Amino acid sequence: MNERVTAYILTSEKWTQELNLLRSFLLELNLEETIKWRAPAYLYKGKNIIGIARFKNYFGLWFHQGVFIDDIHKVLMNAQEGKTKAMRQWRFTSVEELDKVKIVDYALQAMKNVDQGNELKVKRNTKPLEIPELLVNELNKSEDLMTNFKRFSLSKQREFTEYISSAKRESTQLSRLQKIIPMIMKNIGLNDKYRK
Repeated sequence: MNERVTAYILTSEKWTQELNLLRSFLLELNLEETIKWRAPAYLYKGKNIIGIARFKNYFGLWFHQGVFIDDIHKVLMNAQEGKTKAMRQWRFTSVEELDKVKIVDYALQAMKNVDQGNELKVKRNTKPLEIPELLVNELNKSEDLMTNFKRFSLSKQREFTEYISSAKRESTQLSRLQKIIPMIMKNIGLNDKYRK
């Protein structure tokens, strides 16, 4: 048992009993337990196959290649239609909903998919980087800001640019720009806090 997973569960104001029960089902399958993206993750043959997460109104299982699971009980959902391709989640709101037989069956399917090499690969964004004019102007004003921005990987640069350009109102774009400038100067990516 991973101590960090124990800490994750014990620091929960809600769902402690439920998360412990889910965890016990997965540990019986001899999956490797760790923390990824600040939540419990379960690996099989080095592949991240299942995650556990808690939220205010529900807790659940995340099947990283859930698109390949035969969802005979119709319990899996795509949390971000049109965005998430492979991952599926199974949400619960009470301990009574935790059916060990069904959960173990889905976990065994996830393991079998690893054995069979079933994996939907993420397609990398190949579009050229389009930097919004507001950010271009700031980068041109400060050599240090420009240097720091260029140190980021293309994907992290893209996160900053899309964060600004996705705002519809200019006032929102300006406030987002003011938020990211210190981050760029401190070499902190927009979504770094989620990657630990």
